[in-house]
Amino acid sequence: KEAHERALKEAYELPVQTNKIKNWPKGPGTYGDAGIVMDADSGAILYAKNIDKHEYPASITKVLTALLAFQYGDMTSRVTISEEALSCLGSGYASIGLKPGNEITLEQAVYAMLLASANETAYAVGENIAESQGHEYDWFIEQMNEKCASLGGNNSNFINTNGVFDENHYTCARDMALIGKALFEYPMFFQICQTQQYTIPESDTVEEHIFQQKHRMLLQDNEDYYEYAIGGKTGYTTEAENTLITLADNGEKRLICVVLRTYGGHPYSDTKALLDYGFDNFHKVFIQENDVEEDYRRIDSGAYVMLPEKVEFEKLEREIVFHEDGTDDATVTYFYKDMPVGTCEVTVSGNYYNRERAAEKELEMKEKAEQKSKKEAAEKAKEKKKEKEERYKAVAAIGVAGILAVCAAIAGVVTNISRKRKEKRRRR
Repeated sequence: KEAHERALKEAYELPVQTNKIKNWPKGPGTYGDAGIVMDADSGAILYAKNIDKHEYPASITKVLTALLAFQYGDMTSRVTISEEALSCLGSGYASIGLKPGNEITLEQAVYAMLLASANETAYAVGENIAESQGHEYDWFIEQMNEKCASLGGNNSNFINTNGVFDENHYTCARDMALIGKALFEYPMFFQICQTQQYTIPESDTVEEHIFQQKHRMLLQDNEDYYEYAIGGKTGYTTEAENTLITLADNGEKRLICVVLRTYGGHPYSDTKALLDYGFDNFHKVFIQENDVEEDYRRIDSGAYVMLPEKVEFEKLEREIVFHEDGTDDATVTYFYKDMPVGTCEVTVSGNYYNRERAAEKELEMKEKAEQKSKKEAAEKAKEKKKEKEERYKAVAAIGVAGILAVCAAIAGVVTNISRKRKEKRRRR
């Protein structure tokens, strides 16, 4: 008990990075190692606590598996439960009790994965999608990592579809929030998450299975119910502690909250406090009405940044990245004190495009020159080290030769003295 209380205290006292930003509203403490609140439409980060720190995700891994199932899958396709799918089930791991050879639809498998957190169906989903694309299970794992990276996630490494513990299977709060942001494109995710109970009916290929939603903030009769919660996933392993991803919509804002390595019974109370903080302390500032850049020929009229009351649009910095298609379209990301607060799609004037491209090329050439210079310096240092080692070897060789010569001379003297003594004895 004392160790648990100490862990709670230490987690609560961990720094919240956004609380150190000038004029940013102070966010709540949490009983976990990491947490984030992100606006789903602008990508603005409203709350940040160790959001890039590697943590074990446990079963919230399954929302990424679901994302790929929605992207690639045919929900009416048949999924066969393999021996491999059941091999991941250790003691205490979630399952709905499927058996080898059972057949269900991909839709039923995804329901079981997201509601009951069934590990065998998560594995089977990966197998099914990979097979439908002409690949093996490992291809699906590669797609998980590629998808995360394509969304901007740079601190994750997924090696399974269900979150079963492995020290090489990790993520971070920011990456999981980006995955949650992408799920807003798929209404079926929310349809599944808002289902309180689901039944896989008995058939020739499977017994009847009935299971319920486990995310308490989505259960209307539960004390942890949160009226704005519309989707999410729970997770727990001994190594990961509690993990939770929650998507919420109050009619004005759509937010994602992720808490990782949360202790005791606090994932829901922490998530509620963080979502309330996000809904209560920030408002939309439309970019088209505030960005006075004359070289923008077009600005996405619906794009906005999410700001607290004490931060003005004029205080923001921006970063422009042109699309790889070579056109004059670009994505502008706005920052306040290095914290992203929104993005916008723009089309720039020809002059601006040419200037920026020229600046990019100049910077690229400068970076290449610096890399070349560093490489040459490293090679020179290597050569000097080699020359130095060769000199040491030469000196050592000379030293050894000198020692051997001295030893030989001494031996000669000793031999000569010995010979003379013998001659004296003979003369006597």
